[in-house]
Amino acid sequence: MDEQLFVSESVTPGHPDKLCDGIADAVVDALLRQDPRASAEVECAVASGIVFLAARVAAHAAVDMPAIAREVLAEAGYLGASGFDARRCSILTSLTDVPIDPIDADADAQAADEHLNAFGFACDDTAVLMPMPIMLAHRVARAFDAARASGALGAMSPDAKAQVAVLYRDGRVAGIGGVTLVCGGEPEALAALPGRLREAVLTPAFAGGPLALPEDCPVLVNPGGVRRGGGPATHPGLTGRKPGIDTYGEFSRQPQAALSGKDPGSIDRLGAYAARWAAKNIVAAGLARRCEVHLCYAAGQAAPASLRVHSQGTGLMPDSMLAARLAALADFRPGPLLRRMRLRERVAEAPPPGFCRALAAYGHVGREGLPWEALDIAEALRG
Repeated sequence: MDEQLFVSESVTPGHPDKLCDGIADAVVDALLRQDPRASAEVECAVASGIVFLAARVAAHAAVDMPAIAREVLAEAGYLGASGFDARRCSILTSLTDVPIDPIDADADAQAADEHLNAFGFACDDTAVLMPMPIMLAHRVARAFDAARASGALGAMSPDAKAQVAVLYRDGRVAGIGGVTLVCGGEPEALAALPGRLREAVLTPAFAGGPLALPEDCPVLVNPGGVRRGGGPATHPGLTGRKPGIDTYGEFSRQPQAALSGKDPGSIDRLGAYAARWAAKNIVAAGLARRCEVHLCYAAGQAAPASLRVHSQGTGLMPDSMLAARLAALADFRPGPLLRRMRLRERVAEAPPPGFCRALAAYGHVGREGLPWEALDIAEALRG
């Protein structure tokens, strides 16, 4: 019997890297609300007492980037108690306006803007066809942040990390191997946390979930030592530094480029979503238990230069046949993908907190209701 322990992690929206993703995506949302055809690339960095925002924008729009940044920081919980204050931190901005391309951004001939290897993955571990470790890690991180925000954990930092180890036997989920939480806060809150953790965080995190948490499951809190602080006052953050958390918890290959901070027409973002959609439909069709789809885009070309499928030995037919079925059913050029998913319209019409910003924490994939999670070609793939 082959046994494997696999660990994935998630972080709360107050983690410095996720603050940067949230700020960058909030700027993209604001631009596209004014101009749905806007093109934008936004980078953010945070450190003790300072936020730096750089944006390259082609849009009939003007947004207040410092105000957006302060709003995201405040909503994450940084109002002074954690050593970083959204109201008083310095915010530096660099905005580059570029000429607006007169070509319809959704036209069939619209080319990819970068060279890109896009990877999408799906497996039958969970009902949403995502790997079990990352889905459980997201649940624990969400539950911790909700308990912190409610005051149930005392004076805790908004910055926390959750890790969940899942045991696999012969490639199938067999149980939970352990849970680890890394967080900061005031000494009294940290001292009381182990006694509060199961009731306030773990019970709601695993309630109704795909796996129950055993009573004897190892649960570790700050095993590397007590963290008094947290957030930008303790460690810096940068846009796009958590690709594993944004996608599959390192269970499969992941993007090289950031997903956050880019408009939906960016091939970095669009290609990753398209590859996830393709992989999920193959697994939903019952053609493979695990599936990775690789789309290779070349700058200046519309159609991907290569489309490959890797079913990791679980496919009902050769991978080349699965790829041929995908190619016959789906158009992976940027323009048709944008139209099929209505991405620009969704971003422009989304209510607060915004379409892109809502994706900045807890993963861009594996959530119900997103267009790249639709199972609209699964039946056709079965043939």
